[in-house]
Order: sequence, then C-alpha cells, then structure tokens
Amino acid sequence: MTFDVAAARLTMVDTQVRVNDVTDISIQAAMRRIPRESVCPADKAYMAYADAEVEYAPGRWLLRPRDAAKLLQAVRPRSGETALAIAAPYLALVLEDIGLTVTRLDGDALKTPPAGAFDVIVCEGAVGDVPQAWLDALAVGGRLGVVVRDGPAGKVRLYTRSELELGYRQVFDATPPVLAGMQAEHGFAF
Repeated sequence: MTFDVAAARLTMVDTQVRVNDVTDISIQAAMRRIPRESVCPADKAYMAYADAEVEYAPGRWLLRPRDAAKLLQAVRPRSGETALAIAAPYLALVLEDIGLTVTRLDGDALKTPPAGAFDVIVCEGAVGDVPQAWLDALAVGGRLGVVVRDGPAGKVRLYTRSELELGYRQVFDATPPVLAGMQAEHGFAF
C-alpha cells in the first residue's frame, strides 16, 4: 500500500488550515499544491502533513500546518511583492506559489538579512527576541510574522512598518521550538 500525498495535503488543508479560520483562498490553494514532504528529511517525510513541527535541519523546524497558514494570513502576502523567508523553506515555497519573489535566509547568518527592503518577512521557528536587522529590513508598508518565545508559550507577532513608525500586535499563540542561536539574551537582575 502506498501513501497518497495529494490526499494527505488535501486533508491537511481541510482539517488543520480551513477549520482554524484561514480564509485566504490563495494560501489554501498553495498549501494544497506544495509538496511539504519535499522540505523534510527523507526519514521524516511521513510527518509532513501531521499536526506537528518537523525538524528539517539541526535546530530548524517547519511550523505546524495550522500555524504556518495563520502566520501567512496575518502577513497578507500578495502576488508581486518581495519576501524574505528566514529559516522557512516551506513558507518560501508557498509564498512563491502565491506569486511573491522570495529571498531565503538560513544557516548561521540568520541575524543578518541581505540588503534591501522587503514587503513580507516570515520565520518558521521561534525567536527569543526579534533581531533589529529583521525589523530594519521591512519596507514601508511591510509586514513581519514571527513567533516570539521566551519560556513555555510563544506568541505570533505581526510587525508592520509605516512611514512614521514600526509597531506590532500579537496575533495568536504558538509553541514551536526556538531556533538554534536565537534564544532570548537575559541580563543580570536583582
């Protein structure tokens, strides 16, 4: 008996994405088309459509499908925009399918994005603190979606940049592992 990955993708969207208020049809359609198992190690491909984070490289995880879809919906990606996908191989594929031009950033250089201003920035792992360089890489009107986690719970933050300021709001709870090297730095306190 063989595993029907197309059926698994459809089931993932129907049971983990749509039921969690992800109403953006372009995100749903892209997630139905993109082979999530293609960014998983061969020995973990069977987990591609499970309701779980999947470690795709040491210290790097794919978000749960629900969290990935909700994060994408929060940043409102639109065809023709530029995106930066930080430790986010699956989200990069989904954004490309929607029609964005995507730059990928992974490995040891996570805190230093390439030069340029991006309309959308996403990260699939949690961070203890958002690096200032990520915020500086947002274009005017740009949106950054990332899980900020320092302890057992995390919150997806949506940062937005206007001509005058940068602000954020918390969108939903998520608990992916913190990316290696991206833990919060705590100073001495009395």
